[in-house]
Amino acid sequence: MSENVVLRLDDAAFTHPGGATVNGFDVAIRRGEAIALIGPNGAGKSTLLRGILGLVPLTHGRMAFGGGSDAGDAAEGADASNRAHASNRADASNRARDPKHADRSMLGFLPQSMEFDLDFPISLEQVVMQGRYRRLGLLRWPGRADRAAVRRALETVGLSDFAGKRFGQLSGGQRQRGLLARALASEPSLLLLDEPFNGLDQPNRDALVATLRRLKGDGVAVLVSTHDLELAQQVCDQVLLVNGRQLSYGPVAEVLTLGNVQRCFEGVEVEIDEHTLVVPGHEGH
Repeated sequence: MSENVVLRLDDAAFTHPGGATVNGFDVAIRRGEAIALIGPNGAGKSTLLRGILGLVPLTHGRMAFGGGSDAGDAAEGADASNRAHASNRADASNRARDPKHADRSMLGFLPQSMEFDLDFPISLEQVVMQGRYRRLGLLRWPGRADRAAVRRALETVGLSDFAGKRFGQLSGGQRQRGLLARALASEPSLLLLDEPFNGLDQPNRDALVATLRRLKGDGVAVLVSTHDLELAQQVCDQVLLVNGRQLSYGPVAEVLTLGNVQRCFEGVEVEIDEHTLVVPGHEGH
């Protein structure tokens, strides 16, 4: 796999424990590239993101992370229970190829929503430091490198001046950017974002757009689930249209056509002008 590719999916399918499956994914995500993941409610966008994170099983095809690190194939994911009954034949190489044991330390994730007690006395800086816990482990206090990573993350999202402010006192848009900084504190190669623009006012939306552009310039790959088709045109290099399966994948100008978007959103009326495609009436994931 090319050293610039951070994630490759080959005919990949992911099946949620509830039974819903998304399939047919043939995607290569490269460093410094942003991909917009677009589809209607219930299309499987969140299932795909959770599958990449290892939270939903890979049930067909293959998934591999950058540098050739094999995250497993469907046979291994589907036969995990069988392997448990044949442990005498399992060895280190099998474990390395099991999706459950893939190294996902290169991933950062911003979920669509998170529950926070806004009255809890914790600063923005402390929230962002939580992004370092995976690297710290349970027995080590944050060191110089950890504090530097937090400072860089806050600077990237434009919140350095608010580091010491209580998290609950920030605006909703600032809290969203703060949670993005927490994901960035882990210094990911691939950042997964689930509907990050929902509910943002224009200033915070503009700030988030600027942040994504900066991340691309720094070589971070971004996969962002969104209904904001204008965002795809402003920031993203590729578009992945999904509705239960991969419908179309490629450069923005080639994929975000009137016909493709109407097919993806199952015939909903789409307005189009020289700048923007608008899909009315679709919120959530």
